[in-house]
Amino acid sequence: MVKGTNYLPDWDVTKAFTAFKVPGFDVEALIAAQKRNFEAVTEASKLAVAGAQKVASLQAEILRESLEETAEAAREVATAKPEDKAAAQAAYAKDAFEKGLANVKSINELMAKASYDAFGVIAKRISEGFDEFTTLVANGARVTVEPTKTSKK
Repeated sequence: MVKGTNYLPDWDVTKAFTAFKVPGFDVEALIAAQKRNFEAVTEASKLAVAGAQKVASLQAEILRESLEETAEAAREVATAKPEDKAAAQAAYAKDAFEKGLANVKSINELMAKASYDAFGVIAKRISEGFDEFTTLVANGARVTVEPTKTSKK
């Protein structure tokens, strides 16, 4: 039975890689590349969270403004003459619809920018990774793995 919350194996990844006898394989370069990958994912995550916070802030502002405008419109309709109430309600409905469309557009643009910025970091890192691989191959690194010996019991 597993005790505690650490379910990961207790072993050093760098030692595991050095156990493979792969000529021309630069373990340090691999570790450095993975570190850059992790940094890119971290940066993309920060951008995504910042974008989500901006969207939530904009939504809260839209809600606040909508509530204020609805209260004002209700007061105006309530104090209008009976023959003018239908026109006042129609004007309010039209204005609310147009503002709603503008708000949806603003939120969509903000979400698209946040997604584009976060994905841009990942796309850049993927491109750099291909360049790194090309450089390794060009420098004579061979990508071969020798089979490991297993003991028979």
